Order: sequence, then structure tokens, then C-alpha cells
Amino acid sequence: MTKAVTKYFCRNCGHAASKWLGKCPSCEAWNSFEEEVVQKSTSATRLWGRSSKERSEAKNISEIIQGNEQRFSLIDKELDRVLGGGLVSGSITLIGGEPGIGKSTLLLQLALRLNKKVLYVSGEESESQLKMRAERIGIINNACYVMCETSLSNLLNYLQHNPPEILIVDSIQTLSSETIDSPPGSISQIKECTAELLRFAKQSNVPVFLIGHINKDGNIAGPKVLEHMVDTVLQFEGDRHYNYRILRTLKNRFGSASEIGIYEMRGSGLREIENPSEILIGEREDHLSGITISCAVEGIRPILLETQALVSSAVYGTPQRTSNGFDLRRLSMLLAVLEKRCGFQLGVKDVFINIAGGMKLEDPGLDLGIVAAILSSYQNLPVSRDIAFAGEIGLSGEVRAVSRIEQRISEAEKLGFKEMMVSKYNKGIDQKNTKIQLVRIGKVEEAFEWLFG
Repeated sequence: MTKAVTKYFCRNCGHAASKWLGKCPSCEAWNSFEEEVVQKSTSATRLWGRSSKERSEAKNISEIIQGNEQRFSLIDKELDRVLGGGLVSGSITLIGGEPGIGKSTLLLQLALRLNKKVLYVSGEESESQLKMRAERIGIINNACYVMCETSLSNLLNYLQHNPPEILIVDSIQTLSSETIDSPPGSISQIKECTAELLRFAKQSNVPVFLIGHINKDGNIAGPKVLEHMVDTVLQFEGDRHYNYRILRTLKNRFGSASEIGIYEMRGSGLREIENPSEILIGEREDHLSGITISCAVEGIRPILLETQALVSSAVYGTPQRTSNGFDLRRLSMLLAVLEKRCGFQLGVKDVFINIAGGMKLEDPGLDLGIVAAILSSYQNLPVSRDIAFAGEIGLSGEVRAVSRIEQRISEAEKLGFKEMMVSKYNKGIDQKNTKIQLVRIGKVEEAFEWLFG
């Protein structure tokens, strides 16, 4: 009988060690090592593909004939966008997100809508539960097959005789390989199962979707090497108190890694939001201070959204700085610029910032709209609802140029805005080519004087 072999794995990066270490030498995380039983069978071989005894040959890159690694549309325009224009054959995509955010609904809805043979493997739900979910979505597709399985060897045996056109695994943490003597969800199990599915995807040219759990820090559970193994990493996020969900690209070997897709969660599933600007600025009231419309860009998509600010006296002695959807550290920088360069006494004020609709964006082009909202609330004077903002604020108070300014202006014009405040350092903008009036400024003081006199 073979003696059990134990190793210690870093739960942050997957680094293996023969003994427990207080600090990981790879990622330098403290107290991150966990003991796992690792015992591969002596007769264990690869579960999929050729034997390791076969010889490998190198080819000249000019002699390689490109195969059928072409993209094909998934019907879902938002998912196509974040994947870079469609799904690539033989790719492996990892989708992470909080429990109940809609990961399973998104992929089951995709499986039911496609006119391709899709195998949906679930280790968390029964067949009857999946049927109930499909009925709630309201789509029944004879090309969609469902399997409730947690054994990797059983799954690969089925795939060898019944290969689908797309494979969906929900979730990778529930799969386990018999060649690893550790429980499902452990670091060694996740690495082994992902490696076998990756080998299956590349050799059979079948694209694979993996659903992954996340930890308390919001990162995908398991070793960090998991994200390096797959081709694409998507993050499905949103606030449960809102109906909107954002599918964000964290890594993409076949396209841009800065795209987002926006969905609305309904009782019948997820609905694609093709023009989020109309929704995010639809609930506006006239003559309210502290409200501006800013134009952000995520990937190649311009989005107009409502930025809200509230400035009030600090009643508890220590001023509060609260931000929802906007970087709190960047907010502190903007407040320091307003106090140093413009003379506003914001150090004794509570400042609250909110991006309407539960959106979380990091575009520096939001700075000018945020500053305008803060000044509007500070002065208790409303900003005209016919003006939009796009500009980055520097430490010296200058309004810097932002990227894709033409797309931002076009989006604002399409939604009926009459004016747009931009940086005068944005080159190549011709007023003759747009009906919207451009207000060009170079400093924050100029924005204040133009808005409030």
C-alpha cells in the first residue's frame, strides 16, 4: 500500500512546498500555506489525449497551416463584445463572480439560445433544478444536453464518445480527479482538473466555459496559476440591490482586456443592455444641485452616466469621505486639488459621491464631472442638464486630455445634449463636425467660473 504524500500549497498563488512556511517565497503572502494530501496513482496516465511517451516535434512557424480557429457569434452581443468579437474554437474561458450574481443563469441561457450542441455539466444543481431554471428563462432547446457529474474521469469518458460543440462546467471547484487524493475544491484538484480540460479543449478544438467561485477578497478561488492557464478570464459583478450586472474582461488572449458587457437581471433571465446611457441617465430631476452627467469609456464603448455628490458640514468632528462606484483615493486627490488650487474649504466638509445605477468605473475621464458635482453641491447651485463632462484632473488643477474624445462627443450628441465640457488639450476636435457646443477649458478654476459665474 502506497504511503500518503502530503504537501503544502499557497492558497494565493499555488506555490508548493514540502513543509509549512510562514511567508510564501513566490507571492510573499503571510500564513497562506495549507496542507493537502497529494498521492497520484503509480499507474495513473493522462486522462485525455496522447501518452506522454510519444515524441514531440517542433515546426517552423512559416510552415504551420492555420486551422479552423475562427470566431463564431454567440448571439449574445454583450458576451461577444467582451470575448473580443465572438468565441474562439478550442479556447477555455473562466467566469467568476459572487454567489447568486447570475453566472449559471448567463451560461444556461447561452446554452439554450445557441443552435449548437452544448453540454452543460453541473456539479451543484440536479437535473430537475436545471429544468426549472430553463423553464423560467422560457427557452427549450433540443440541442442542449445536461449532465450532473463531479467525476472528471467520467466526464472525459463521455466526451470521448459524445463530443459537444461547446462545453460548460459549473463549477470547476466541484470537479475532482481520482488521480489526486485531495478533496474537491483544493488547489491540487483545481489545477489537475483545469489542466485536463485545457488539454481536451486544445486537442478537440471544443471551446470550454468554466464557472469559478470567488473568495472573500473578491478574487477567483483557487491558485493564481488557474487564471494563467485559461485563455480568457471574465468577472461577473453587480450590486444585488440593483438589477444591472456587468460582465468585465480581466484577461483575454484573443482580444481587448478592457471591454464590459451590461445586463439587466429579470425574472425570466438576463437581458442585454445595448445602450446603457439611456438607462443610466433616465431618472433625472430638474434644478437639483450636486448632479452632473459624465461620459466614461470602457473598452471602446462610451457610457454617459449620472454622477452625484453631496457636500455637508462635518457634524462629528472628523470629515467623512464616502464613495460608491468611484475610487476613494482618487476622490481624496480631487478634494485636495480643489482646496489647494481653488481655495474651497472642503477639509471641514463631509463629501459623499455616488455613481448612479450601481456602476463601478475607473475611467479618469470622470474627474471633471465629479468635480463639477462637488462644486454644485458646495455652492448649492444646480448644473444645467444639457451639459456633459469629460476630462481628467491633474495635481496642479489642469484639465488633461482624455482618450476617445470623438466617441464621447458623439454619444452625448446622440442623447440630445447641447453642450459638453472638455479639455482644451484634446487635439483634433473640429467644432464643425458636431452639432454639440464644445466648452474647452484648461484649469478647474475655468470650469467653476463658466458654470457658476
